[in-house]
Order: sequence, then C-alpha cells, then structure tokens
Amino acid sequence: MFNKILIANRGEIACRVMRTCKRLGIATVAVYSDADRHALHMQTADEAVHIGPAKAAESYLNMDHILTAVKQTGAQAIHPGYGFLSENSEFARRCKKAGIVFIGPSPESMDAMASKSAAKALMERAGVPVVPGYHGKEQSLKKLEAEAGRIGFPLMIKATAGGGGKGMRVVHDAREFKDALDGAKREAKSAFDDDHVLLEKYIRQPRHIEFQVFGDRHGNVVHMFERECSLQRRFQKVLEETPSPFLDEVTRKKMGEAAVAAARAVNYMNAGTIEFIVGVDKSFHFMEMNTRLQVEHPITEEITGLDLVEWQLRVAAGEKLPLSQNQIRQHGHAIEVRLYAENADKGFLPVTGRIEAFTTPNDDCVRADTGVRSGDEISIFYDPMIAKISVHGKDRAEAIRNLRQALAETAVFGLITNLPLLRGIARHPDFSAGKFDTGFIGHELKTLLARPAISPPVIAAALAYELSALDCTTTGSPWTTDGWRLADRQGLRFLARGADGSEHAIHVSGNAHAFTFALDGAIHEVRAEHLDSAAWTLTLEGKAHRAEVFRHGAETQVAFDAKAYNFMLTSPYAPKAGHAADEAVHPLSPMPGRVVAVHVKAGDKVEPGQSLMVLEGMKMEYTVKAGVAGSIEKLLYKEGDTVDADAILADIKASDA
Repeated sequence: MFNKILIANRGEIACRVMRTCKRLGIATVAVYSDADRHALHMQTADEAVHIGPAKAAESYLNMDHILTAVKQTGAQAIHPGYGFLSENSEFARRCKKAGIVFIGPSPESMDAMASKSAAKALMERAGVPVVPGYHGKEQSLKKLEAEAGRIGFPLMIKATAGGGGKGMRVVHDAREFKDALDGAKREAKSAFDDDHVLLEKYIRQPRHIEFQVFGDRHGNVVHMFERECSLQRRFQKVLEETPSPFLDEVTRKKMGEAAVAAARAVNYMNAGTIEFIVGVDKSFHFMEMNTRLQVEHPITEEITGLDLVEWQLRVAAGEKLPLSQNQIRQHGHAIEVRLYAENADKGFLPVTGRIEAFTTPNDDCVRADTGVRSGDEISIFYDPMIAKISVHGKDRAEAIRNLRQALAETAVFGLITNLPLLRGIARHPDFSAGKFDTGFIGHELKTLLARPAISPPVIAAALAYELSALDCTTTGSPWTTDGWRLADRQGLRFLARGADGSEHAIHVSGNAHAFTFALDGAIHEVRAEHLDSAAWTLTLEGKAHRAEVFRHGAETQVAFDAKAYNFMLTSPYAPKAGHAADEAVHPLSPMPGRVVAVHVKAGDKVEPGQSLMVLEGMKMEYTVKAGVAGSIEKLLYKEGDTVDADAILADIKASDA
C-alpha cells in the first residue's frame, strides 16, 4: 500500500479521498489554485502545493505543475478524482513514465472508451447492445445532415469526447439541426478541445441507469449493482438512487452481465461506470463508459457497505479485488441529491458568490459530502456544486422519508440554490411511485418549484427563535441575529415575506417560553421549549410540534413536518426591493462568463426570441435573446469579453407598436 498520495483535484472529491486515506494511515498532498488558497480540501490535507492561477487550464489541468508537485512532495501515486485530468490518457501515460502510480484505469482502457463513437463500435463487437446512430469520423455538415435524415427525428447530438452533458443537444426536426449542431460543436470544443460529434436516435421516455464496475490487474471484474440517474436537468444528474425502482431482477441480472462484459472488452482495471439508456419496455442500450470514480459513488457505498476509494487504492497498489461477485450484496435503499448554486427559475443558470451560512443535518442516516463551509466563495472558475446529500433506509419508502427530512434541515444562506427543486422532487407523488424518466424535471418544473405556504406553527417557531435571540448574549454563531429592541410594552411587530410571494403582518407579545401572536386576523397562544441550537418543541392550540429554525440576518428557514419554509422576517417598515432594468430592451447577462459568439451588430433589425449573443461560463453555454422587436442601438460587449452577472449587454430601440 502507498505511504503518500497526491490528490489532483479540489472540493468535495478531494476531501472524500482524504477521509479514506486518513483511515488507512496514508499521508495526503493537496494541490490548489489562486482561487482555492483558503479551500477546505487544502486545509484537510497533510501537505498542500500551489499549482497556478484560478483558471483550470493553468492549474488543475496543468500536467507539468501537478507532476512537479508530486516530485516535490515525494508522493508515490496520484488520485485524479473526477473531472479535470481523471480521464486523460496522456496524463496517465506521463505518470507511468515518471514512475508515479495513476489511481485509475490504464491509458489503453481510457483510449478505448474516450471516444463515444469508437466505444460503441467496440461494444457492438463485444455483444453489448447500443443505440442506433452515426458514429463515423466524417464531420461535414452535408454528411451529418444526411445521417440525421437516415436516423430520423427526434435525435441527439453528442460530443464524442467528455461527458457531463456538455456538447449535447436534442433535435426534434430538420429545421433545428444546423443551429443545434453549431452549438454542440462549439461547446464541445470549449470543454474538451474536440468538436467531433456523434448522432443517436433519441429514445422517448428513457431511463438512465448505470452500473458500477471494478477490475484488477489479475483479470477479475465485478459489478456493484446499479444506480438510477434519470432525474436530470441540462442532461446532468440531479438525483441518483439505488436500487433502481424501475428494474426487475431479470433485467438487473442481464444489465450487470453486460456491464462486466463491457469492462472486460477493454481489460478494465480500477473503478468505472457503464451507463445504459433503458426504454419503457426495459430494453437497454450502452451509452458510454466513465473511466473514473463517479460523483454518485456514495450511494453504492451505502448499500454495499464498501469503501470504493479504498478499493481503488488497493487495486492501484497491485492487490486483487477484495471480494468476488457473489460476495457483494446490497442492503436497503440509498438516494443522493446534488446541491448546486444555481437558479432553477432561470433555466438552472449557475450562481456565484459567498456562502454566508451553510448547515446539513447531523444524523446517522444522512451523509453530506462537501468541499465548502460557511464563508466560502462559489466562483466562476469551477463547478457550482456545494454538496452531495445522501440518505439511506431499510427500503425506498424509508429512504424517501429520510430525504425529505434531511433536505428540510439543510440550509444555505447568501446564494440562490436548487434546494427548492430538490425538496419538490422528494415530495412529488410520481417520484415516490417511481414514475419518472429523464424528462421528468422539465415537465414538472413548475410544480417542483412551488413553495409551501407559511402556517401558524412555522411562524411560531421563527418567533420563538427571535424572542430567544433577544435575551441571548452569545456571539460567534453563524445563526445569531441582531435582535429587535422592545420599544414599548405593546409587543413587537414583524413582517414575514414568504418565498411564495405572500406577506404576513405579525404582532407578538410575551417571552421566548410563552407568547401570543396575531397572524392574518387570528390570535395564537404558544408555549415553547428550546431543545438544542436549532430545535424547538412548540405547543400551539393544544397540539405539540417540533421544528428546526435556521437564521441568518433577516432570512429564516423553518424545518417543520419534513418540509422547509423560507421567508424574510423583517420590520414592517422595511422597503421592498427595487425594480430591475427593463430586460426586454436592455438584455442582461444571466450569469458571469465570457462572450463566445455575437450574432448581431449595431443597426440590425431583431425580432422577439432572436439570438443576440452566446455566453459561456461555469461549464455551460447560454444564448441571450431579444425580448422585443426593434433595432440594435448599441452592443456593449464583443466576442471574447468577460461579463458579470446582470451586466447590460445591448441597447435595443423597440419598434412602435
């Protein structure tokens, strides 16, 4: 086994690898960029080495800098995590040449699976079913249009290199094809420095189900069962669970055998994932292989009781797989959600900024993998994932109940996140019934984002916290408020502004243990008992309730009855937020990023919905469109410029009605 390894990554996956290394007594080396000088992963490691500027291309993707760090620290091996250099065969070769163990598959296996086109041809020869499509090298528009016509619509355009939903488009008819192709190629070039694409028949109502595989250098290959990854936005996973509620035992067995056959076809060693697309008739087709550890590996660990990072280390050190296929068992059910800094109400656009306060539940059935803390920044340079929240239970019903409670007790202040979406998924009846596919979030988005209305017990919990804070002299807690001064004996007045847009005037009198409050014309009497830092027991109208209260400034979150209620508890005299600029004639940048294409010039006539320019930032592209008919008076940015979120991009003179 190794004495010291370097983790060539950042954030939660770097912290995750370090936990296993610490348990095994292996020293760890972190690498960090300018943007990560105070990052959690850097402070968790035994040593840390600076490798360059904030841009990934100059730091986490810079092979020379990382290999130099290995030499400086005397590390014997490199764990690449996921993303960055984890599937880069050139980097694996350079490690081997330098006498450093790459904790992952061989460069040859990576090459075999790196191109989606070549991988599909290989799988066909190995007897693994694949989706009909075009995987050829010729990339002319004429050829691709001809192949699209042969395959038929709808179809999917995919970048042959990389993954994570980049360079991917669904095309519903021939008129959309060219624009979709241009966008996919441009995004693929930016993300992977390779704009080659393949075409595939788009399977309606598909399920995305993957199998965890593991191989060693002694010829042993096993799978660790499946993970259902069908709940996605922008072709990127949001929630994963295992076992899949869709598969029967016969299909599960066939898919597991196909996954092992796929891994054997490339002499696979270490952790990998075979991804399948599954039709409503349970027919399954190979999509791709991820030649690395997956983001969602924690739920496989939860149901098998195995540490996949430990397996990676042992296999890389030359050991045999710790268990054979018939020794690997699954127990119970596990679900993982990805907590992102993003605005689901605005097309899941990534959000940057400071995490003012962040907390997750401390419960045996909940696992939180994160690389950030309260006070950390989410920057433009890297993926906006804040954490992975995983739960497990004896069966799926219990796991869902645990997920609802865990999400209600997870709080993030300072940034817009996808927490409302995750909570909406967890409580949706179709999710509970297992009735969903990869289009579920898009179809049900409005319902999923609906916020629960504030109720008297929720207000009572917030007031109990507020009244307690008035008497509290403890400082230093991220949840401590400034309190309110009691100006007279007539009690206190508040205004609760709910996330659903509602406003509630509140008049409260009494103390933190016994108080009365008026809400929407009704009087409520409350007795309150403070259980711990966040939990309260409230007796309201003779009925006992338990609630968790999280507070930062005027922002309040109450977890009650496995739901989360977010609102602002402010002075009734506080001004409302002002109005933003008219985006129809002054279109704004929805995110920080870089202008990669400009489609108009000053003086051009435009129509509503016409593309003005394309922005790229935080691993995605966004097309800015005209909101009105008119003419372009001025463009404020050109191709290659960087822009901040909410920056005005152009001035449009609207046509007379």
